[in-house]
Amino acid sequence: MLNKIFKKKNNIVIGAVHFPPLLGYDKFPGFKVAYTNALKDIKAFEKGGADAIILENNYDIPHKVNVDCTISASMTYLISQLKKHTALPIGISVLWNDYKTALTIAKILDLKFIRVPVFVDKVKTDIGVVNGEAKKMIAFRKEIKAKKVKIFADIQVKHCELLNKRPLAEAAREAIDKGADALIVTGSWTGDAPDDAMVSDLRNDIKDFPILIGSGTDETNVARLFKSANGTIVSTSLKSGSAKTDEVNVKGYDQRIDLQKVKKLLAKI
Repeated sequence: MLNKIFKKKNNIVIGAVHFPPLLGYDKFPGFKVAYTNALKDIKAFEKGGADAIILENNYDIPHKVNVDCTISASMTYLISQLKKHTALPIGISVLWNDYKTALTIAKILDLKFIRVPVFVDKVKTDIGVVNGEAKKMIAFRKEIKAKKVKIFADIQVKHCELLNKRPLAEAAREAIDKGADALIVTGSWTGDAPDDAMVSDLRNDIKDFPILIGSGTDETNVARLFKSANGTIVSTSLKSGSAKTDEVNVKGYDQRIDLQKVKKLLAKI
């Protein structure tokens, strides 16, 4: 499956491009800014050697489990324009857990994959309790004839309290059994990498099933993480400037992907 999308099975780098607050949020800077910034980030990832792009509504704070029509329309419009300017495979994540919107946009725009934070877990977040709906998700994908869109599912995802506590491997096996196409593992927060040993143990347990790192990858740890993981979704460590203490996403939407940082990360792989 990975080879079909990325033309390889290992050392995959998926660059995450974060939209600014979108239509309906007070800090929405307009579509021109959203488009221009995203295009700059896409080109930095592309020139730096990334294998794919995933687009996210990361700065729509506070998030909603399922987004309003303004967000789905904004993302559809922006991605439809941006995909004209890159040959890289594109995926989408509609935060906080709106798999229906993500799958629908992916179907309409011929995107290759979605990321869903909660697939088989039950978690408590700042916006309430979220239950994984793996069976409904697979059924909806079939209903809209979007089987070609792959589901990259987080297990025990960051930014929340896990309510159905259990070993990571148990969650992984359930996600695989219920139809995930790849698993994503994270640290506890944006910018935090998962523990090397945890990823290694998971690899030993699930054998050859695809594992992606979902947070915290940088040039200092990517070689270690890739001993067990097939790839990573990365953004924050590659943005220009330093972290902001008052920013929930560590860095602001006005901080662009730094081409030289992308190149340095790829050089370590």
